[in-house]
Amino acid sequence: MSARGDLLAHLATGASFVCQCWAVTRRDGVVLGFTDHDLDLAFEGIVFRAASGMTARALQTGTGLAVDNSEAVGALSDASVSEADLMAGRFDGAEVQNWIVNWQDVSQRLLQFRGTFGEVVRAGGAFRAELRGLSEGLNQVQGLAYQRTCAAVLGDARCGVELDRGGLALAAPIVARGETGVYHIAAVAEFAEGWFQRGRAVVTSGDAAGLVGLVKFDQTEGVQRRFDLWVDFARAPAVGDVIRLEAGCDKLAATCRAKFANFANFRGFPHIPGEDWMTSYPVSGKLNDGGRLSK
Repeated sequence: MSARGDLLAHLATGASFVCQCWAVTRRDGVVLGFTDHDLDLAFEGIVFRAASGMTARALQTGTGLAVDNSEAVGALSDASVSEADLMAGRFDGAEVQNWIVNWQDVSQRLLQFRGTFGEVVRAGGAFRAELRGLSEGLNQVQGLAYQRTCAAVLGDARCGVELDRGGLALAAPIVARGETGVYHIAAVAEFAEGWFQRGRAVVTSGDAAGLVGLVKFDQTEGVQRRFDLWVDFARAPAVGDVIRLEAGCDKLAATCRAKFANFANFRGFPHIPGEDWMTSYPVSGKLNDGGRLSK
């Protein structure tokens, strides 16, 4: 009999020994297990800890395309989910799986929910996380927009630019910190000022490793290179932590051609008319044959 069948047979006895187990997989690959049982359990290569005090509200499901939803509640602790990790966004969009399990025989279990973390609220030494089902993705707007600027993200599959190739990225330790969102590294002559503007700053070491910020602008100040973020990291890196700066892209056709030599993959429509064409009118002395505006 299957694991599902074994569990259903166990439930049919009327004297069941079941609990719930959750596996949370963060986007950085860290997997955490929780259970509302009073002892730790293990299956699927995951140890489900009882110390977190994890519990959940009733799961609402449907047979149509309505979004399954629930909430998970647990205590904040360094051993499981810390407030610092939540504030740093390490659990944003984390994948969640929820089983109902016979704690006397964990081979008897049923996966009853799979989705992602939604809104997370912290208060009074505990957290409450909204759980969103797989059909949540169907609520997102799909399709392409016709616009002059590129619709791809620098370095993604549609763009095709390899950010690891020489001349596009730089990894260096932080040598000083300024006001909120301002950091300094040693001056680098081979990168022109503004090279990393609109690019990404990725922390690769220290307690803030994995966090990403967007560069507002960068400039050289004496023997240091200063870069400012639009919004500071959720958890500020310390002096000595390594930052990877990636080239910025303003998504214009000229930048794609000159800075990245990647115009063949440009995902915009640089010759599409702007809104000013609606107020244009024929002018004597100019060619007014209805031909294209750009040559």
